[in-house]
Amino acid sequence: MTFSFSLVLVWLDLAGVFFFAVSGSLLAARKQFDIIGSLLLASVVSLGGGVIRDIIINAGPPAAFTNPAYLAPPLFATVLVYFLFSSVQRFTSLLMLFDAGGLALFCITGTLKALAAGMNPVAAVLLGVTTAVGGGLLRDITANEVPQLFDPKDLYALPAFAGSALTVILSLTGTFTAVSACAVAGLVFAFRVTAWRRHWYVPLAVRGWHRLGPDTAENDR
Repeated sequence: MTFSFSLVLVWLDLAGVFFFAVSGSLLAARKQFDIIGSLLLASVVSLGGGVIRDIIINAGPPAAFTNPAYLAPPLFATVLVYFLFSSVQRFTSLLMLFDAGGLALFCITGTLKALAAGMNPVAAVLLGVTTAVGGGLLRDITANEVPQLFDPKDLYALPAFAGSALTVILSLTGTFTAVSACAVAGLVFAFRVTAWRRHWYVPLAVRGWHRLGPDTAENDR
């Protein structure tokens, strides 16, 4: 791999932390958590995926616990949502947009760190996806929400797979740069948002099964 996990990648990682942290604080606000709960949920979603990644690759203490810079985005996101939530709560898609931004950035940084640790391309893709979806999964479980990762009417992991695979291809061909990193992040973000808006989905686990609508789900209770 010719592209090192440089300062540019650290900034991409911190940007992903911020985007995920905002999504956590927005969900906490909707759930009417107090400000401490908001900070904790923002920290769980924004740092959880990176902690899982660093533990898997045995990188020593996770970056979230060794670099104080990683603690600033959750704190800033919590304060931002605290003061601005009443002004932005009418934008129902805001949480999803910030979550998509975090997903797009984390699938790249997670994959690059896996490659730098000597993992093979397939394992690097899997770890990139784990980094991208891990925080959101922890956020939804903590907030007692159905995890987006398992929502049959939405695509969540597939955009991360696409971003991680592109990152591996670009890295192995020596064409990964800061510009191409931004391009991949933009593609993943657009894929995630478009899938959400157009209700794209993959087949269910069993052929012939049909997705339950709100009325059907209500009748099954």
